[in-house]
This record gives sequence, structure tokens and C-alpha cells, in this order.
Amino acid sequence: MTALLPLVTTTADGGTPAARPHPTATGQAAPHSAPHHGAAPAAAMEPAAPVLPRAGWTAMASDEETAAEDGRAQLVLDGNADTFWHSKWSGTPVPLPHSITIDMHRTAVVSGFVYQPRPSNIANGRIGEFAIHLSADGTSWGAAVASGTLADDATTKTLSFAARGARFVRLTATSEAGGRGPWSSSGEINLLGDPGSPASVVDLPRAGWTAMASDEETAAEDGRAQLVLDGNADTFWHSKWSGTPAPLPHSITIDMHRTAVVSGFVYQPRPSNIANGRIGAYSVTTSTDGTTFGAPVATGTWKDDDWVKGATFTRPVTARYVRLTATTEAGGRGPWSSAAELRLSGPADPEAHGAWGRLTGFPLVPVATAVLPNNKLLAWSAYAIDRFGGSNGYTQTAIMDLATGRITQRRVDNTGHDMFCPGIALLADGRVLVTGGSNAARASIYSPATDEWISTADMNIARGYQAMTLLSNGDAFVLGGSWSGGTGGKDGEVWSAASGTWRRLPGVPATGTMTADPQGPYRADNHQWLHATSNGRVLHVGPSKQLNWISTAGDGSITPAGTRADSADAMNGNAVAYDIGKLLTLGGATAYENAPATKRAYTVDLNGGAQPVSARTGDMAHARAFSNSVVMPDGKVAVFGGQSNPVPFSDAGPVLTPEIWNPATGTFTAMASMAVPRNYHSVANLLPDGRIFTGGGGLCGDCATNHPDGAIFTPPYLLNPDGTEKTRPRLTGNTPAKVAHGAKLPVTTDTAIASFALVRTGAATHSTDNDQRRIPLTYETTGTNSYALNIPSDPGIALPGTYMLFALDTRGVPSKAALLTIG
Repeated sequence: MTALLPLVTTTADGGTPAARPHPTATGQAAPHSAPHHGAAPAAAMEPAAPVLPRAGWTAMASDEETAAEDGRAQLVLDGNADTFWHSKWSGTPVPLPHSITIDMHRTAVVSGFVYQPRPSNIANGRIGEFAIHLSADGTSWGAAVASGTLADDATTKTLSFAARGARFVRLTATSEAGGRGPWSSSGEINLLGDPGSPASVVDLPRAGWTAMASDEETAAEDGRAQLVLDGNADTFWHSKWSGTPAPLPHSITIDMHRTAVVSGFVYQPRPSNIANGRIGAYSVTTSTDGTTFGAPVATGTWKDDDWVKGATFTRPVTARYVRLTATTEAGGRGPWSSAAELRLSGPADPEAHGAWGRLTGFPLVPVATAVLPNNKLLAWSAYAIDRFGGSNGYTQTAIMDLATGRITQRRVDNTGHDMFCPGIALLADGRVLVTGGSNAARASIYSPATDEWISTADMNIARGYQAMTLLSNGDAFVLGGSWSGGTGGKDGEVWSAASGTWRRLPGVPATGTMTADPQGPYRADNHQWLHATSNGRVLHVGPSKQLNWISTAGDGSITPAGTRADSADAMNGNAVAYDIGKLLTLGGATAYENAPATKRAYTVDLNGGAQPVSARTGDMAHARAFSNSVVMPDGKVAVFGGQSNPVPFSDAGPVLTPEIWNPATGTFTAMASMAVPRNYHSVANLLPDGRIFTGGGGLCGDCATNHPDGAIFTPPYLLNPDGTEKTRPRLTGNTPAKVAHGAKLPVTTDTAIASFALVRTGAATHSTDNDQRRIPLTYETTGTNSYALNIPSDPGIALPGTYMLFALDTRGVPSKAALLTIG
């Protein structure tokens, strides 16, 4: 989680780092704003992981300034933010990169690096581009666990990564944030401990497991140890409370009935209506025979709340039995212990569960993202990089070059548009249309070809949280959006690609598309799922349980299209077009917030006649709202993040285990766990190399749930069992950059191909991406590894715009995509 990074521009005056403060020119101040949906709960404002005690630590630097009072590495550990380490500046400065290494003199689980710049009166030496490495011995350093770019300001930065055991932690600076000179510095450094999210793990299957407790309550429906394995969070084990309670400590032991490698433990407290028995201080021990238990592999103290807790082992262990011992009750209410569910995690098999790359720090919270035709990722937040509020007329943006990983930041002022909480549509020519949000009537367009933002005509109806989709004729349709610009009346309208103006659709009221949210239209018309089809028509797929056909011809019209099988309303769920005329809908809740999310998923098939046919498919393992879903080249759908109970700006109840749905079986499979929660204001996008970017979450100012970072997930189809990448097929020759509907597209490859697929580039915000769709292609073989692909003639199937063309070999391994424009 790189930092909370308000934009500050600094200018050098030629002074030395220690002697002369550099003047700063700042943009408009970033006032605190009322949280988007009411204040975040108190628990969400607390750090996600504990700060490790620094007693006995030492610090060493690649170089340091010794000619002044400050400069030495050990000063980052003295508890005084006014003293600092600084790279050598006197005489001939040592060129970048510079590094500083913390030696904890013991092995500990580490999940984050907290970097506090030197005092703000002097900016020299603020670290810009960075990387973090871990080591057990101070000699062998693996790949970076986090990297990215920090903004040029004095705020404290938290750089998070997947938890793992280490003794040494190294921060390497490769640039100075303001480009003032070859300098690096730091005021204070802290490290974060175990958040319960170890690296590269997956939940172990619990089939056949049993649980035994030191004691249990048998005088009530709940109490027995085996209930921690029943998959029902409403049932629980409880230590004996009737008669004379058994005194602490209490223990509960999992017998897996087989030996497995275990690296983490997940503890879910009993339901929140009664707090008794929440475990406070704990230890975890393991055994191969159920008799001899070794030294603890994890210890700590859990907070007195109902959040799911985790314990990361300092090292993976081979065991059959895993024992949780509670030595205190978290709230000191009595001699009790309880647990609703217990899970164990082990190292992930890359070929089965995929793998995560390092976290990449962004200089803003990526609340909205769009994949561009030039192999870059556009991201933006609001008027500020870490908070929203008001109608300020400008937006903080960033662009990540997917080839190099470099990220650049820019404030967009010229369109007079704060693009927080917008609608997004990717246009036929590859440009990005962004509408409404904080400046609720405005509309802006970004051109990847020129790297410029321009204004287009204001909408007729001011909106925020609206839904958008491109139409088959290249125009764009918008509906809903009562978050800003007034409540209710957010009826449909269409933007003309030819004239750049908006046309109201009085025949398309938003009322027939709303959920039954208790907050009424303010929440009921948000984040709608729209799927464009032939002749300018759109299927409204959700989140209301009611589906609707929408015509955008003339004044427009809307016609009910049945319900989504037995689905309830599913606000903050999402829908993904995984095949021609076929969509998968996932998760959501009956209300925008504070309502239980669902595990359910449904298919919606438009190919069976006038009305779509909806059916329930397999459930996800985890209930999710605020999650993000991505269709992959092979037609499978990956879902990331979300919460079991949606609460904006909170990381309570996060789902850290992604799942992949297989359309051939209708089932979901767990993937390797994420290191950072991705809940409200998070995003996910399929990238042209077949991997998936996930990032963001938060944007709540001075809170602990801002996540200005992202990570790339490599799906199993790209990996061997040892984690190396499989040999990919390659598209060879020059694939045309543009192709017409109904054309035959000639392509050549370096090996035999089993299938081809187009996936439209996506634009995500607030769990919704109406742009992505997958189109499997028919083709003819025209020679050895030579093919003619049949591009659909109907622009309602292949919406005009930018697509990623993938070739998949007989193993299902995709090529890197060729980016092309259709239409």
C-alpha cells in the first residue's frame, strides 16, 4: 500500500540538502470530505497490520552523510522524526541508487514498510521510485516484494506486500522524487507485522477434517468443536460455560487426517451479536502425530471485534495436526473461547492456483482504470490522490506503461471535470469517454494517440454512479446515477459520436431498472450492468433482479425481459460477457451497504429467443460485494476481492481468495490469496499479456484503508508447477491494426492453434465494467500455422473499438495479444 500522496510540485534552488529548504508550489488544498456513504466504522480506521517493536534493531545504508549532525542510517530508528538518514551529499555525492537495510536481529513475519520522509521544511532526498527486498540471512535477496513510485510530499508512506518471514528488509531508492539531485533520505522507518495474508497461499480443502477441543459446551445447540468446519459462520465452537466454566487456556485442534504443508491459519469469530469468547492472545502449534507439538509457529493478540483474523507462520511447516490455543478472552469478559470457522492455508501450486507478482505503488488510489490501445493502463482517483469531495474541476490521473512498469502522474485541469464516480465507455476509435461524477454534468474524452484530454458537450442530466455502454453504432448510452446531480430522474440519454452532443431518451426512465434499496433512488439506480446488442439495443442485466430490453432509437423505449432466475437484487455485484450473447453475474447484495452479500452466480443467455434465459450456476465459495470480475481468453471468469458484508471504506470481512469460474462445469475454483484487500473503489482489468491487474480501494483521506497500489495476477493457464511460465504460442507476422466487421483476418503463428478469441479492452470502476466482452472466433486453416479468422459482421456482437486478439494452443495457453480496432 504505497502512500497517501497529495500532489505537491517542488522546485530545486541549487542548495545543499541539509542547508537550504526548497520552496514548494502546491495545488489547491485537499480538505477532508464526508465519506461517500457515511463514516467508515472505527475499526476500519485502524492499521491493517501491527507495527513491529524496534527494540534491538539496527540500520545499515549503502552510503550516508557523516559531515553533519544528521545523515547516519541508525537515525531512522531513534523515534525522532526530526533526525534522519541521508545519502552522502558533501564533496562528491554517491550516485543513485541508494539503499537502507533494517536488521531486526530475529526472524519475524513482515507485511509492510512504513517510510516517513525527512522533515517537510526541506524536500531534498524524498524517495521517488523504490523497491523493497527481503532476506533471511542478509546475503540472499529474492525478487522485489514491492516497487513503484512515491509522490513528492512529506506524508508518511505505507508500502505493503504479501506477508512472509524475514530478518532483513531493504529499501532501495532509484530516483529522487522531485529530481532535485542524486540524494535519498528518510526520517523514520517502521515495519508492519502479520496481517494474516501470507504470500502465495491457497485455502487447504477441508474435506475429511475433524476438530477436537480441550473442552466444549454441550448444553446448547452450539458449542461443539466440529462446528468450526461446517462452512456455516452462524454456528460455532465454544468452551464450556454452563456450570463451572473451564479456565483458560483453551485449545482447539484440527486433524487433517493427512500430512500437508501449512503456512497460515484463519480464525473467524462467532457471529457479532454476542461478543463472548472472542480470542485475544493466542498461539498456533503443529504436530505430525497429535502427541508431540513443537514450538509455536505463530503467536499474537487479536482485537476484540468480529473481523476474520489470520496468523501467518514464520515458515511453512509439514503437519497433520494444527492447534490454536487461546490464553485470553479479547474483551476480558470471562474465561471463554469460541470460534465460528477455522481454515488453514498452504503454499499455492502455480499451475493450479496461479501466482501474484509484486505490489506496484501508484501515486494515487486507482478508483477507475481503462486499458488503452497503446499497451498502457490509465488510472484516476478524484481531485486528490487519496480523497474526494466537492466539484473541484480537475482530476488526478496516472498512466502505467505495461511494457516497462513505469508510472507517470498528471493533474487534468483543462476539462473542468472532477471525474470521481463516473460513467465510462471505450469509444470505437480507442478514446475513453468519461461522464459525470463529482462534476456531475461534465463529459471528457482522453485520446491515447495524442495523450490529450478534451471536453465534449455536457450531459442533459447531471449524474454520478451512472452506467454507460458503447452502442453498436458507435454512440454511447448512459442511465442512472443519483449519487450526484440530484436524486431521481436519471433517465437514459445518448451521446453522438458524430456531433459530440447528447440526446435525451424520455422513453427510457430509470425507475424500471432500480433495485429496492432502503435508501431509495439515491442508491437504487447506481452501477447498472448494461450489455449492448444489435441495432442500438441494450440489455439491462442488473443489479436489480428485473431485466429489461432498452431501445435507443428515437425517444427510446424500455421493455421488461423477465427476472434473473431466482436472484435477488445484487447491488455491487457485476456481470461479465464470457461468450457471444452469454453473461455471468456474480455476487452483490440486496442493498448498497450493510446487507449480507451473496455467493450466488447466474448465467444469462440471449441466444434462445426474444427473451433472455437466466439460470443459477455454481456458487462461489465466498459471498462477495464490491468485488471485480474479469473474462479471460479461454472463456473462464476470474473474480477478485470484495466483502461478505459491504461497508464502504472498510476492510472488514475481506475476501482475499480469488476464484475462477469454468463455463464448462459451472464451478468455481480457489486461486492463490491476495496480499491486500480489494473492496470499495477497487478495480480489475485483463491485460494484453493474458494476466490480470487488480488494484485500488479506499480514497477516504486520513484513513488506514487507502490502497494506492496494484498487483498483477498470473492465471494458472500460463504457469508450470514450479512457477515458471509455460511456452506460449506467438502471433507472428504483421497482424493488421484495423479490421472491418465481416472481414477475414489473416494471421500466422509459430505453432498449431486450437482456438482464437477477441476480448474487448475494459474500463472498470465501482465493481462494474460494461466494456469487456469475449468473442470466440471461427476460422479456416489456410496453411501451416496460417489462419483466416472470421470477424463477426454484426457490430452488436463485436462492438466497434479496441480488442485484444489471443491465440490459444492445444493446452489452452494463450499468446500475448495483438491489439486491433474493429469497425
